[in-house]
Amino acid sequence: MMRAALKGFSAAFCALFLSGCAGIPKGLQPVSGFELERYLGKWYEVARLDHSFERGLTEVTADYSLRPDGGVRVLNRGFSKAKGEWKEAEGRAYFIGDKGVGQLKVSFFGPFYGGYNIIELDKEGYQYALVCGPKLSYLWILARTPALPEAEEKRLIAKAASLGFDTGKLVFPYKP
Repeated sequence: MMRAALKGFSAAFCALFLSGCAGIPKGLQPVSGFELERYLGKWYEVARLDHSFERGLTEVTADYSLRPDGGVRVLNRGFSKAKGEWKEAEGRAYFIGDKGVGQLKVSFFGPFYGGYNIIELDKEGYQYALVCGPKLSYLWILARTPALPEAEEKRLIAKAASLGFDTGKLVFPYKP
């Protein structure tokens, strides 16, 4: 049963990557001065633009670790209240170009990759990140804790809105 849930979750994540490429929305730039070693570890999803592959999930986390081939292992996890179970999807990510730029391609299914673009980052402490996919319909606010200070969260939401993201549709998986 868990295997079927994992397959379904992974297949749903694939939808993100089939709908776009390993690019970045026009006019946006990934961060420079990126240090992968500092980015590795557990991140909490503070907010997201919802999609079928995450719909209904709460307590969502992403764990990043090094792969033997030099890529990044991605383990996404969230709780489905409707089904009363945890869902996971494991993927892999690779830099598109310069490893000092926060632009990667990520895959949860076969040869299909989508963009993973870090467009805002707390470079001092690596405590928060604003991440987008290949289109403006994919956005995540990530943090090292389940919540950010209110002022920081509002600033990131305002930044996302100024870049063209529909922040009125954000979902907050750790808020009741």
